[in-house]
Amino acid sequence: MTDVIKELDALRERVGQWRREGLRVALVPTMGNLHGGHFSLVELARRHADRVVVSIFVNPAQFGPGEDFDRYPRTPDADVQGLADAGADVAWMPSLETVYPYGSEAAVRLRVPGITDVLEGAHRPGHFDGVATVVARLFNHVQPDVAVFGRKDYQQLAVIRYMVHDLAFPVELVAADILREDDGLAMSSRNQYLDGGERPVAAEIRRALEGMAEAARAARPRQLVEQEARERLEAAGFVVDYAVLRRTDLLEPEAPGNDDGGRVALVAARLGGTRLIDNLEFSL
Repeated sequence: MTDVIKELDALRERVGQWRREGLRVALVPTMGNLHGGHFSLVELARRHADRVVVSIFVNPAQFGPGEDFDRYPRTPDADVQGLADAGADVAWMPSLETVYPYGSEAAVRLRVPGITDVLEGAHRPGHFDGVATVVARLFNHVQPDVAVFGRKDYQQLAVIRYMVHDLAFPVELVAADILREDDGLAMSSRNQYLDGGERPVAAEIRRALEGMAEAARAARPRQLVEQEARERLEAAGFVVDYAVLRRTDLLEPEAPGNDDGGRVALVAARLGGTRLIDNLEFSL
């Protein structure tokens, strides 16, 4: 059974009891509308902790003008049932006032420099400020020993790692592999926005990523690999924000610094009214 807690005092009382029992606590931050990818994070968290808290909070601070905050799907009853089946101990479902006592517009905000200005940050200004701000608040609420994030939001994971190290949060970060549909499409709450004709086309993102990795291993010029991936996706009907190859630290391969041969191909593209992101890590 998963207990639903909506008040901060009650959450801290529960976590405090676990602490007194010497138990290790994990947090899985989500925005709800949970699917198999989220539940796999819960299962991973259980392997790293004795108790698992899953937060469900649609964070207004990470949505820009014209983005889908109002229509973002909210399915709390189904979420709680799914969490019970996945083995979560608590669903932390705070109100907006609990997370942002002065409102999200007047909130103290965090900014992670540099890494937030490229890729997603360039296309969604302020997005990662909102992510860092809400994750720091959730860490403060739960005070977990470990927090689990998915690799699908690759840049977000990098931002959280930077923040945790820079602010000395006593939290171990665990990265979970991307869970995919049978045709390779990364699981995402936004997939449900795809209509019947768009859904099979969406899997082309995975195939484009695999093509980028294959071409990079064959030592083809990076700019050409990126151009061909963009053209492939555009031919399939996507409007492409970016299709790029980066080192695992998100720097361009030619940038100075240590290069261990690790690479990541990243894509963000719109199909109809739905914006999808995905990535593929590989070695040269």
